[in-house]
Amino acid sequence: MHKRLLYASFGLLATLVGMATGHLVASLLNPAASPVLAVGSTVIDLTPTPMKEWAIRQFGSADKAILIGSVLLGVLVFAAIAGILARRRFALGAGLLVVLVAVAGTAAMTRPAAEIVDLVPSILTAVAGVAALFWLDRTAKAAATVTGTTPAVGSAPDTTSKRLPHPMASATGSAKGESDTVSSEGPQHALTPEPTTPTRRGVLIAMGVLAAAAAVMGGAGKLIGNLRSRPEDITLPAAADPAAPLPKGIDNQVKGISSFVTSNSDFYRVDTRLDTPIISADDWTLTIDGDVDNEMTFTFDDLLGMDLIERDITMTCVSNSVGGPYVGSARWLGVRLQDLLDLAGVGSKSDQILSTDFEGMTISTPLDLATDGRDAMIAIGMNGEALPREHGFPARMIIPGLYGFISGTKWITRLTLTTYDDAKAYWTERDWDTDAPIKISARIDTPNALDSLPAGEVVIGGVAWAQQKGGVDKIEVRIDGGPWQPAELGPSGGNDYWRQWFFKWDAKPGSRTVAARVISGDGETQTATAANPFPGGSSGIQSFLVTVE
Repeated sequence: MHKRLLYASFGLLATLVGMATGHLVASLLNPAASPVLAVGSTVIDLTPTPMKEWAIRQFGSADKAILIGSVLLGVLVFAAIAGILARRRFALGAGLLVVLVAVAGTAAMTRPAAEIVDLVPSILTAVAGVAALFWLDRTAKAAATVTGTTPAVGSAPDTTSKRLPHPMASATGSAKGESDTVSSEGPQHALTPEPTTPTRRGVLIAMGVLAAAAAVMGGAGKLIGNLRSRPEDITLPAAADPAAPLPKGIDNQVKGISSFVTSNSDFYRVDTRLDTPIISADDWTLTIDGDVDNEMTFTFDDLLGMDLIERDITMTCVSNSVGGPYVGSARWLGVRLQDLLDLAGVGSKSDQILSTDFEGMTISTPLDLATDGRDAMIAIGMNGEALPREHGFPARMIIPGLYGFISGTKWITRLTLTTYDDAKAYWTERDWDTDAPIKISARIDTPNALDSLPAGEVVIGGVAWAQQKGGVDKIEVRIDGGPWQPAELGPSGGNDYWRQWFFKWDAKPGSRTVAARVISGDGETQTATAANPFPGGSSGIQSFLVTVE
């Protein structure tokens, strides 16, 4: 292996050891302080909105994994350069590693709720990385001292002996240099091979030990994170105002259709976090302040002791494209938002609720929409269980009929009554709409675009929603741009809940276009006007080609 490649691998390995150390320490303290996650979170905040929307459209729920992979790839490129620099002068390579970690430490400390302890993972990352690079460098240079060259790890050892003089060579000839093979030490020493094998083995051992250490620490960090993120043992009380039993959906009647109730594990997740926050219900509080008569703070036990409501609500992300996957329906349990605001006493000046999560992320909700009689709540339960950590445990905001970016604050810790002139939230600073009602829409779940289908009866099916618009009243399907035809509806879960539907189509051979739309109980027909998710949600009719054979 070429010397530069060898030292490049030293830089990569030292960096991996450092990152594994930082990840392990962060798993014990604050997962968000892990150097790679800290840099990734900062990249998310700095990424322009059009690029974020492009990433979500292209990569879906894998966008975060791709982001982390991109950050990691960039770090490893610089790590290889640091290793090459260390070959010439160790201080240069070590300095570049420290600079990389300093970027991560700065990113960690600029997070809204950062504490001084969040520097610890970065500091230990730097210490471990530089120490690993130093060990590799010293090992390689010690080998070079013995052999006169840096061991070429991976190449075949030089076991050729120096040739002896020809038997007929004269002493005079030898003295004149006619024999080019006798060393000054004599033939016996010349027969001894150079000691490259032991030195190469030493470098390989050092690299193997560090690789194993990185793997063990990285695995330990992941294991600790998984253990800490396990659900807490929470017993939820029965709702004082329970929801009516949901009717049985048509999941088993129409193959490929979305389940009437979205399970917790299948519920979509879109947020700006690269980790799953670990918050204890015992330590959590919710404060209501700002333009209120009485600033109040509630514990989790306080919420458990209040009158709880239970509601079936469909949630949709504003980044969802027409026919997209970022929509789900669940049964939520929580305290009415209006009840909490009444206890604090809302003043006369405020026009928004600025909600804040545990790390300082802010979301802005129009006060009039949050208090107009809809079932807005601070939710603590989802589908009969405590909220999963990835969906906001211990508590989150849920407001039916509004996109999540103005209504679905996860890991919520504060509600501040204020005005749009006085405070701007994360998304309003990025020019998203302040009022963002969910647009009515129908989605085709089956068949899929470009499917090849057999001629004859084909069942087209999906889900539709028309929250705060009187619910779903009709679904219509169109084939090849022809007339709109009525589909059959599944049972209703209420106006704030999606509805399943299906249409039996006598498919004829050829390339066919399939489309579907919804008509709400208020008489609104889903618009055919196409719009991108930014700034207030997508619109248009889902339509695609299939082939009938």
